[in-house]
Amino acid sequence: MAELTTATTAAAAPPPVRPALATALVVSAVTLGVATFEMSMDDWPSGFVLLVLFPVMALTFIGCGLWSMTLLLRIRRHGVRFAAPFLVYVLTLLLLEYAPLQTIALQQNFTWHRANRERIVALVEAGNLKPNVDYSRNLIALGDSEANVSAGGNDIVVDDAGHGTYVLFLTSRGLKHHFSGFLHVPEGAKPEDFFEFDDKPPSRLVRYDKDWYFVAN
Repeated sequence: MAELTTATTAAAAPPPVRPALATALVVSAVTLGVATFEMSMDDWPSGFVLLVLFPVMALTFIGCGLWSMTLLLRIRRHGVRFAAPFLVYVLTLLLLEYAPLQTIALQQNFTWHRANRERIVALVEAGNLKPNVDYSRNLIALGDSEANVSAGGNDIVVDDAGHGTYVLFLTSRGLKHHFSGFLHVPEGAKPEDFFEFDDKPPSRLVRYDKDWYFVAN
């Protein structure tokens, strides 16, 4: 009789929802992370990683989302908790659609690295840092001697404007000379006069603070 009661209790026990919820949280967190830092991963060789990562993440997210929809059929029998994984995916979709994830990431990047970047700008303006790359008279390789303040190898781009020096700290450095980054502009100068925009104006130009702009070509 005791064995029969135990077997009956085990059979009546509801299936667990925790594995599905844990999967939903992990998949959604990774998806939001990739969407947030997509721009900073756009340089070589991370750009090629994204070509593989994006389809894999999209298929994983869609597949797990569809799986979570099947769990909704268990709500009537086992309780509303089986809606939790589906709600996680819905919330993630809303964040992907409406939350300014890349804007938040850029603001964090600007705030986090500002002190080091302003110190490096002062060194450039004082003549203590000069172009040191053979193939470019506008490139300064900071290397490991400085904090990592620029994407694509910690190189910065400078442009002597006569009355001051433009200094570009890259946030992405893609193929075919595509780039984005934070540009420090000499006092009284315009970001559009940076030499990289001689042939074509910036595709993005956002003022972050006095003499600081986010630009992209």
